[in-house]
Amino acid sequence: MSLSINLIPREEIARIWNSALPEKERLALVADACRANALAAVKLAGSGHLGSSFSAMDIVVWLYYGEMNTLEAGLDSPERDVYFSSKGHDVPGLYAVLYSLGVISEDKLLNLRRLGGLDGHPDINIPGVEANSGSLGMGISKGRGMAWAQRSRGVDVRTFVLTGDGELQEGQNYEGLQNAAHQGAPNLVVIVDHNKVQSDKPVAEISGLGELPEKLGSFGWQVLSCDGHDFAQLAAMLDEARQDSRPSIIIAHTLKGRGVSFMEHPRALAENAGCYPWHAGAPADEPFAQAHAELVGRVNAALEAAGLEALSLRDVTPPPKAASGVSPEKVAASYGQALLELAPLHPELVVLDADLAVDCQVRAFEEAYPQRFIECGIAEQDMVSMAGGLARQGMLPVANSFACFLASRANENIYNNASEQGRIIYALHYAGLIPAGPGKSHQSLRDISLLGALPGLDIMQPCNGAETKQMVEWAVEDAAGSVALRLAIGPSPRIIELPAHYQLTPGRGVAVSEGGDATLVAYGPVMLHEALVAAELLAKQGVGLRVVNQPWLNRFEESWLEELATGGGPLVVLEDHSPVGGLGDRLRAALMDHGLLGGKAFAVLGVEGWPACGTPGEALAAHRLDGASLAQRLAALL
Repeated sequence: MSLSINLIPREEIARIWNSALPEKERLALVADACRANALAAVKLAGSGHLGSSFSAMDIVVWLYYGEMNTLEAGLDSPERDVYFSSKGHDVPGLYAVLYSLGVISEDKLLNLRRLGGLDGHPDINIPGVEANSGSLGMGISKGRGMAWAQRSRGVDVRTFVLTGDGELQEGQNYEGLQNAAHQGAPNLVVIVDHNKVQSDKPVAEISGLGELPEKLGSFGWQVLSCDGHDFAQLAAMLDEARQDSRPSIIIAHTLKGRGVSFMEHPRALAENAGCYPWHAGAPADEPFAQAHAELVGRVNAALEAAGLEALSLRDVTPPPKAASGVSPEKVAASYGQALLELAPLHPELVVLDADLAVDCQVRAFEEAYPQRFIECGIAEQDMVSMAGGLARQGMLPVANSFACFLASRANENIYNNASEQGRIIYALHYAGLIPAGPGKSHQSLRDISLLGALPGLDIMQPCNGAETKQMVEWAVEDAAGSVALRLAIGPSPRIIELPAHYQLTPGRGVAVSEGGDATLVAYGPVMLHEALVAAELLAKQGVGLRVVNQPWLNRFEESWLEELATGGGPLVVLEDHSPVGGLGDRLRAALMDHGLLGGKAFAVLGVEGWPACGTPGEALAAHRLDGASLAQRLAALL
């Protein structure tokens, strides 16, 4: 099947909006047009979140087309209404609405998750975006601050914050609810996109919210409910919110995947054994074409019924791309398999998850050992402290989440657990720069520095599936204390070849290529691949680069340090992390402590500044960490 990707040009959406159709019908058609454009953008990007973009679309369209003064007042005016989504991953929908209104360009929309395009999660450098989000649970508090500032200036405007329902599992929401009611914030309106499904399962199965109106009302807020796809009801609830002296929260009942029949969650859950498949990721060609045709077809049918011309679409199909060239290996899959194999041997082993069971590759463990799997929902701090309690009772908990949320949000809880000197395995998935499409909220580049100050905690990252298996076995069976495992989430660019009979040994790295002119120490499949590319390029110039895999990021055996220091030329560390507080800093200190550095040149190449959003190649090149750039930078050091 030859795939065509078409955009509904902004002028066509304006034609709908300026037609003589009744307002509510025009709003519905604009919303469907924006859904179609969000779908096209995600398909072009190869990733993104459609299910919640579609569930929230009618709310966002009503706010911009029917409720807020934002565009009339000006995007920088202090007298503008403010809207932002706390969950953030529904941003393709927001981008499509902002495109329809001429706030962002077509070129930007078509370059979602590309360097220089639109970030995978909201970023205030994009016109119309009011807050950076994507790390869940912060929106109510941030909205409270915006609403407070608006009141302090004496302007009659409001702040609207959209939250997910699964997002309400994060504890910070309840701090924000309590303080907003205590301080009084009548110009703060929170809208819950209550689509009742989170990453891939119903909210009620992950961590149920209970009687939501009563729960939210107990904090002292005005609580309202409506059909989140009914513009008249949305308008009425927002008007009622304006009349009350309390902050208001509107529970908007929605359908995840609204607008595309097979993506709407009741049908999607029924057809996929209770799992929702359209939360994240771009659809394959056939479902994409079906979904786009359904949305465009519905708009055209309405236009035809009104005697108007059908939509004129713009073909934005990209030229065919070369194959990605990545390997079939995923180290996270090896991690999940290793846990499964160890489970019958270690009845004390318990797996905890924060609503990322599929991404963290622990769904198979959940199905095989449901009595030893604890789903904690989107509540990392709660999960980590529960892990501490399990450890105090002699269990071996394995806590899973994305590294950016687990190492940072729950850092105080990890510190507390460490002070009790129990054994806990923290699985830090999605560690490092890649994939870079979701943007800075999801790229974990400070976890080593955050965890490195904790006594007795080993931080490690495997380079391939075989090393991952050995690492999990060591963490479960041999480690004296807690262990933090950094894991790449995507496929390995290549399978890193380790020496025959390689055995993971505490504190020791291993050379994966030989050379006498310089040594480059790296870790993880992404950076070791780039290091090897650099070695291959330098070899063509007659330069020998020794590449060393060092999976131990804060632990070094003295004899290995001596071997490392004997290599010729400069010693360089390649980080999949900020250069601050990573392997490089620790290795330099260890060499100096042992008097081994001497006058040897030492350098650290890491992710400087804020991480770039884009494809893996774009992000690596932007930070000059791709193989070609590394070869140039290393040659300059010789």
